[in-house]
Amino acid sequence: MAYPSPLFYLTFAVVALIIGLGKGGFGSSFAALATPLLALTMPVPELVPLMLPFLMVGDLFAVGFHWRRWDRRQVLLLLPGALLGVAIGTLFLTNVSPDVLRTFLAILVLLFALYRALEPRIMRFFRYQPRPWHGLIGGGVSGFSSAIANTGGPPATIYLLMQNLQPRVFIGTTALFFMILNYIKIPFYYTAGLFDLARIVQVAWLLPLVPVGVWLGRMFVVRVSQQTFEAVILIFLVISALLLLAT
Repeated sequence: MAYPSPLFYLTFAVVALIIGLGKGGFGSSFAALATPLLALTMPVPELVPLMLPFLMVGDLFAVGFHWRRWDRRQVLLLLPGALLGVAIGTLFLTNVSPDVLRTFLAILVLLFALYRALEPRIMRFFRYQPRPWHGLIGGGVSGFSSAIANTGGPPATIYLLMQNLQPRVFIGTTALFFMILNYIKIPFYYTAGLFDLARIVQVAWLLPLVPVGVWLGRMFVVRVSQQTFEAVILIFLVISALLLLAT
């Protein structure tokens, strides 16, 4: 295996901070930058499992910050679909060419940016009646997109937003669900032979940047205008998706 370039390590260091910042309070919009940014330096099937340990470290902090502030019923409604989604997503990840995956990732990112831009209007005009089976769909789509690109945030977020949860309960439920979802991916990735232990060892020394990002996120999130922050992140998301399509 070739020794990674300095650009790879620099990019991965930034990605580790982004993951921590997202878990520390900047949210899924910011964290969604991580995968497309790293996809500019390596194939999607290699980067997705490589990011998993970093996501799991961030999850521990996120769940710890919101311990027992979750809605257990909503997590249980999401998990069966998530399990199925991860299984299908892993098959997709291992049987589709890297170029197609890059294009698919770019489309997912653009759809995510579009959703975030239109979310206030969607929620204002959409009348929703909760049904237990909706969790199966939300969990399934979230599991699939998380398995192929670590971008499972939007489907689960949309579902949970429509459950009228209190803000702290919403955040805690999201944190717990994604921690479990990332653990679910381990046996599927392992069975599919996606883990590259040597590569993981090469980047393991960057893991402390995740808690650093979490700390910075919690320190700065209250000082940034949410609207300005969202607008800047959406611009970066669109740029990263366009770069994926162009390269």
